[in-house]
Amino acid sequence: MKKLISLLLASALAFSLAACGGTSGTSSAPSGTGTTSGATAEGAQFTGDGFDPNIDYAALAGTTVKVGASPTPHAEILKVAADILAQADITLDIVEFTDYIQPNTATESGDIDANYFQHQNYLDTFNAENGTHLVSVAKIHYEPLGLYPGKTQSIDQLADGAQILVPNDTSNEARALQLLAAQGLIELDPDAGLTATKQDITANPKNLEIVEMEAAQLPRSLSSADMAVINGNYATQAGFSSAKDALATESADSDAAQIYPNVLVVKEGRENDLIILAVAAALQSDAVRDFINDTYGGAVVPLF
Repeated sequence: MKKLISLLLASALAFSLAACGGTSGTSSAPSGTGTTSGATAEGAQFTGDGFDPNIDYAALAGTTVKVGASPTPHAEILKVAADILAQADITLDIVEFTDYIQPNTATESGDIDANYFQHQNYLDTFNAENGTHLVSVAKIHYEPLGLYPGKTQSIDQLADGAQILVPNDTSNEARALQLLAAQGLIELDPDAGLTATKQDITANPKNLEIVEMEAAQLPRSLSSADMAVINGNYATQAGFSSAKDALATESADSDAAQIYPNVLVVKEGRENDLIILAVAAALQSDAVRDFINDTYGGAVVPLF
């Protein structure tokens, strides 16, 4: 009888240990930053660099988000964000565009989830001119415009009637003209501000020929003109350094620096989608800031 009681007690103890969570069975997700392997387990939270602690990343695991971008620097910056999101099993599909129209129309139509290529002023102008309903989600960086030499190598050497190329879209043309005015090459109607066009030039002592051109064409056309004012992304893509090659650039404390932040953009109504907020958090990470500062030498300036 004593042996039978002992066996029954031993069996009960073994059952009790198993029910209390022995080594067999499913382990719980790790706590803490949650940026290591296993962090995508159900219920896991991410609180490390590039993760918003208010987002349940486990609920987004397996999701793919498509973001349109200019190849340089936007797509390159997005690749850093993609590495962050991959830790949460989120795929950031970067769709590259080489113009300023298609990324917005694709976002409006829903072909892509978001875009990252433009500044706020251009977005506002695009919406007004095209009837689109796009909104910014986060400010990421600023790209100062630069005046680059073509056939003429310095501002002092500009001859009467010299040709200077500028972007032909409304917001960037105004910035280009303001930059030329800051160098004393032209004078502008003070009321025109950052909506200035060639018609707002009130003085042109050197009779400069200001030629409007699609922004993407400026670097390849530079050799045929005396100079060109080129957007930061296209200058970088062409291998130019604003710090080394530009004769003049917009200053970091200029009005343009405050008005023209490059932004993450979605169609109105999606700005609070968790997957979009996750992309924004990854883009505003320390890793992205370090990448921008280490890679672009002042041609791209983080704003977070």
